[in-house]
Amino acid sequence: MAQAKIGIIGGSGLYKMEALKDIEEVKIDTPFGSPSDAAIVGTLDGTPVAFMARHGRNHTFLPSEVPYRANIYAMKSLGVEYLISASAVGSLKTEAKPLDMVVPDQFIDCTKNRVSTFFGEGIVGHITFGDPVCGELAKVLASAIESLNLPDVNIHRGGTYVCMEGPAFSTKAESNLYRSWDATVIGMTNLPEAKLAREAEIAYATLALVTDYDCWHTEHDSVTVEMVIANLHRNAENAQKVIQETVRRLTENPPVSDAHSALKYAILTRLDRVPAATKEKMGLLLQKYL
Repeated sequence: MAQAKIGIIGGSGLYKMEALKDIEEVKIDTPFGSPSDAAIVGTLDGTPVAFMARHGRNHTFLPSEVPYRANIYAMKSLGVEYLISASAVGSLKTEAKPLDMVVPDQFIDCTKNRVSTFFGEGIVGHITFGDPVCGELAKVLASAIESLNLPDVNIHRGGTYVCMEGPAFSTKAESNLYRSWDATVIGMTNLPEAKLAREAEIAYATLALVTDYDCWHTEHDSVTVEMVIANLHRNAENAQKVIQETVRRLTENPPVSDAHSALKYAILTRLDRVPAATKEKMGLLLQKYL
């Protein structure tokens, strides 16, 4: 199977890059079901990278339906050590305007129906999650954005991403509640990925691409699908440039990440007491501790 240390999860437009060469589709079966789609593995300026279309290449999965565990497990099986999640978000702050990019350092979980752990079925683990993204990877990502000087794009380092259930967008009351929490952006997908990536010992960072002002802004119309789609296309073009530059920087100087040893003290169950079927199911995640 093709291998890549750098992975990207996002829309299918991200791997339709002219710079992506030696493209191979890799279908992966995981103990946690099928991923959203086949992984796309190729090279960017000679560096192997793996892409996964979060909602499927034809956008067929609701945020609540995305097979998050399978997607992260698939990335792990490809050898991914650094994972960038490109995601459309609504802004909860005036200064984070549409087309801007945010690299959040915190999350608030407002989801209701998500499985966000590989543990269970006879094995208990508790990752530390006070800092839910890899700070070192986030620095590389933010520096890459800044270096490109993209027109109409400001970079916001840090901030809080509210992860809501969806698929409906927020009510005005909800939007103003999140603003009272000093949150920066709102989306529907990244928190399950961040938790699972940490359990898989993958460094994770979010590239949040602002499409709209949610519905709180009195001087802007409430979010519409048309508005979101128009900004999505412009954001996708910018995101491709950011990803290419981030991959170049990671290749030249891969950062040391605490995420790469996240399970060292997290597993509470003695591994010789874990049911054989569970140990086999989680073998890829546990192999260096067995």
